[in-house]
Amino acid sequence: MSDLQIRPVRYGSPVAQRLVQAIYADQEERYGSGDAAPVEAMEFDPPDGGFLVAYLAGEPVGCAGWRSHGESEEIAELKRVYCVPSARNRGVASALVAAVEENAREHGRKRMILETGDRQPEAVALYAKLGYADIEHFGFYKDEAGVVSMARDL
Repeated sequence: MSDLQIRPVRYGSPVAQRLVQAIYADQEERYGSGDAAPVEAMEFDPPDGGFLVAYLAGEPVGCAGWRSHGESEEIAELKRVYCVPSARNRGVASALVAAVEENAREHGRKRMILETGDRQPEAVALYAKLGYADIEHFGFYKDEAGVVSMARDL
């Protein structure tokens, strides 16, 4: 997709926050509530994280980010992967995940982990297609029914 551009932005920026609010609205529909996991905007600031926005024809259509996980400087956690409905099934999410992985790799991360939910089957399928495999649950939702935890080496 030649007109796709992916650019780093601050997590607290207006464009990022509009996309994050769309994530919460989607989660509200699927789960009855948005993501309650604590997230601080500064967690996505380099060198301990990164946040990217995808643009098609100049319009923001998706986002994804990573933040450091735990004490290890080698593990990154994938967060806030989202693509607007009108841009889905066009490779935007795959491109975003690849760009986030590269950004994390550039900052010394060697493994990417993530949490999602079983009410997001398209996300689970995307991650499996990209080489992510199930791991032991971790993080905020580790004891919740329906949590899906995955990882892959970068």
